[in-house]
Amino acid sequence: MTIDNRIELVPEPDELVFKDHIRTPMYDDAALFDAEMDRIFKKTWVWVAHESEIPDKGSFKLSQVGRDPVIVVRDRKGRIHVMINRCRHRAATVCEVKQGKTASFQCPYHGWGYGLDGSLRALPYPEQYGDDFDKAQHGLLKLRTESYAGMVFATFNEEVEPLVEFLGPVTKWIDLFMKQGAGYPVKAIGEHQFSVPMNWKIQLENTTDAYHFPVVHKSFLQSLDDETEEVFSFLEQGKGYVEDLGNGHSVMVMIPELVDLEDNLDAPIPERFQTLAQELRDEGHDDQQVRRIVRAVGGAGFNLNLFPNVSLSLAFFRVLTPVNVGCTDVRHIAIGMDGGPDAANRARLRLHEHFQGPMGFGSPDDAEVWERIQRGVQGGAELPILINRGLEDEQPGEAGPRGHISAETGMRAAYDMWKRMMQS
Repeated sequence: MTIDNRIELVPEPDELVFKDHIRTPMYDDAALFDAEMDRIFKKTWVWVAHESEIPDKGSFKLSQVGRDPVIVVRDRKGRIHVMINRCRHRAATVCEVKQGKTASFQCPYHGWGYGLDGSLRALPYPEQYGDDFDKAQHGLLKLRTESYAGMVFATFNEEVEPLVEFLGPVTKWIDLFMKQGAGYPVKAIGEHQFSVPMNWKIQLENTTDAYHFPVVHKSFLQSLDDETEEVFSFLEQGKGYVEDLGNGHSVMVMIPELVDLEDNLDAPIPERFQTLAQELRDEGHDDQQVRRIVRAVGGAGFNLNLFPNVSLSLAFFRVLTPVNVGCTDVRHIAIGMDGGPDAANRARLRLHEHFQGPMGFGSPDDAEVWERIQRGVQGGAELPILINRGLEDEQPGEAGPRGHISAETGMRAAYDMWKRMMQS
């Protein structure tokens, strides 16, 4: 019998990430992927849910922190917990329902029962474990959990900085994004999930990359009326920018006049929203309310990328989950107004379906290109992957450089953080 004692060596970060390019192993090295799960996804804040997905006591939602399956749950006191979905006895998952409401969790194998806070409440025939068996030491493994503006994050790292420090300048942009509630709380109103045969970083690069938009999303642009097409011609207009916000985060401002949705509400209502505006007036909303709601329905004028796994993009949340070196799960979560007009939320869903939906004009085209990148790197492994666009004219921003709307500033921001975490 031959025993294979070879150890897969992880490439050094300095050999993979440079100021103007990255190397092919970033997308296809399995040992590197395993190291990323330990050094990044086990060490920093990872987005797991929006609070509206667990609105009541006992509400829960399944999620992931890297490759670790977790349960996000609200206990009887309204506190939010994130716990590993693994029984402490023989490791079976204690929940397989993606979302719902419960009073407790029970392992289907041997009946160990857990409270909403993860504590071990009961187990069959406890006397067989001896007098020194302590139930308090055998609850579900819990992660450190913090929230900002309804966004729930979790981490295995008890030493990491508080969430608001990790987000830094991002909090301003999250606050602006949440104005899509138009005075109502923002809530998740539906989602779909799909898998793409790509490395997770390929999707991470995409959200603040405007350069691809007129090429990849040509069919989407052709589906728009002239007025809306003009709004999405941000690459030609060149009024926007991309900015490094620190800690791997970045923002891409595409439509500056829609950064703050409560500015300039007296502007003409776009033709495509005139029917909705009239429906809102017929429901009794005054003119100011109508303008605020209609403006919110159209979405914010920017994309926000939060390292390592979530983006707030125009009018939805995009969440990536690494599966293996060549496969990534992506969730698109539509958002609406909790308690807001049904007509407005229906309009939000229709807009979501038009671009982000599984039969939409946008996301399927994105997924096709992401897959082709993963196939492409199987050849010419010695060739660099360029991230140099816009380097020559970047200017200082609030927390990092700011570049042209088509610059790859956001990619460089993410890879600066990636390199820092992989080296530590």
